[in-house]
Amino acid sequence: MDTSPSIRLLRSDGSLVFADGPRLPTAVDRALTEADPTRRIWSVDLGDTVWSVLSRHTESGVGLHMVWPAGAEDPVVDFAASVDFAHEILAHFLTNPYEAITVVDAEGLLRWVSPVHARFFGMKRGEGLGLPAQEVIENTRLPEVARSGRAQIGRLQEMNGVARIVSRFPINRDEKTVGAIGQVMFKGPDQALEFGREIAKLRAEVDYYRRELEEMRPRPADLEAIIGDSPPIRKLKADIARVAPLDISVLIRGESGTGKELVARALHGQSNRAAKPLVVLNAAALPATLVEAELFGYEPGSFTGADKRGRSGKFELADKGTLFLDEIGDMGIDIQAKVLRVLEEGTFERLGGHRSRSADFRLVTATNRPVERMIEEEDFRADLYFRIGAITLWLPPLRDRAADIPALVRTFLARTVKRHNLPPRGVRADAMALLTAHPWPGNVRELFNTVQKAAIFCDGEELTPADLPDLVGEAPQPDPAASLEMQLRALEERLIAEALNRADGNKKRAAEALGISRTYLYKRLGEMAG
Repeated sequence: MDTSPSIRLLRSDGSLVFADGPRLPTAVDRALTEADPTRRIWSVDLGDTVWSVLSRHTESGVGLHMVWPAGAEDPVVDFAASVDFAHEILAHFLTNPYEAITVVDAEGLLRWVSPVHARFFGMKRGEGLGLPAQEVIENTRLPEVARSGRAQIGRLQEMNGVARIVSRFPINRDEKTVGAIGQVMFKGPDQALEFGREIAKLRAEVDYYRRELEEMRPRPADLEAIIGDSPPIRKLKADIARVAPLDISVLIRGESGTGKELVARALHGQSNRAAKPLVVLNAAALPATLVEAELFGYEPGSFTGADKRGRSGKFELADKGTLFLDEIGDMGIDIQAKVLRVLEEGTFERLGGHRSRSADFRLVTATNRPVERMIEEEDFRADLYFRIGAITLWLPPLRDRAADIPALVRTFLARTVKRHNLPPRGVRADAMALLTAHPWPGNVRELFNTVQKAAIFCDGEELTPADLPDLVGEAPQPDPAASLEMQLRALEERLIAEALNRADGNKKRAAEALGISRTYLYKRLGEMAG
């Protein structure tokens, strides 16, 4: 069969004006006389052969038809046969100013330039065709794509001082590259700028979540961040070091403000899951209606106000890491039952979802509530308590470790000075005595807030009782053991200072004179400087 095109020029009554090329089957000629004048691209299916037709009708009714045989599996033929306005769609792709097209052949010669690009380059219709593309289009890479057969997606190309984002694709025929097309993805700099803004926004979000993830990751000083050297704190640190490597649930108990989250971070940082996230949820900080959504996550449209994209819950986020449920004693009894089911079955579903999900996490919980009494009053599930309390760590209140207060004060003072860019601050002995003697019902959190407030409003180089108005006048009775500990440390600091003065600042000689190791001397000097 001759595959060259046949040309037919027909009057509106079907009579032939002109014919050229191979003879057409009778059925095709009849279809041409009955052709819809609005269709520009169409096909005639004769069963064994499909004929493609490109038509153009004049106002006088004369129709010009180019007809050629095509393969039955040709997607262009299928498209033309299925869509009455196929010609208009192809014209849109060729002339769309937002996705303008440039075409080169296998030799890199220019074969087509969209009208909008021709105007941009100052070219008349047909100008530049047949020339090497690089002679017509600035910084083009189309000949390179035609030679290599490899696409280039989303590249920047500067033309006439305007940066555009383009994609370049090889065009193949019978597994051989016959040319390439370049497609401008955006009309001009405004669209490119908006695209850049979106990228910057996404990058900012990625940076934010990266920082959030870094906050979840353990820090090397997690265990050392628990300040103090009193017997209760030494025991707590030893218990953490022993329990942390075990993949077992831990319940942290203690009064409000004793540093339960700090202990949770230390447990995670010393565990085998330290490289994965520590995910935190404070049950007391959220309305009961949101705790479930935060834990389980939800699918799009699950409830009014839900994120349209849905959201992963804490269970999913903690996979392979540690989930810390703070203030679990404030969690509603109905949510307790659902949490227990997840712990027992290891699976869960998002709110509004039906797909079962699983997550492997270590559970650490904390509460300051009297759980045993809550169980008696049926405010807390006994089975959940036994599940989460395989190991219980008790945090001592600050009044039971008053010997740690000077070290805590110095740490908090240094942190406040650095954070708020304040001048260096010290603590006068009488102010430290006030701080040490106070019972601190709010524990470490209350102590930190007091020191921070005093440092901010202090006018001198040292905190004095005048900077602690809430403590002055209490006339507290200091703990004798704590007072003796503080006096001994003060004496030690004075002896160290005198030894360093006699040794002209030489730490080695000073340590030898004091009969202590240089390591201990450096440690005490660090505490004194803090």
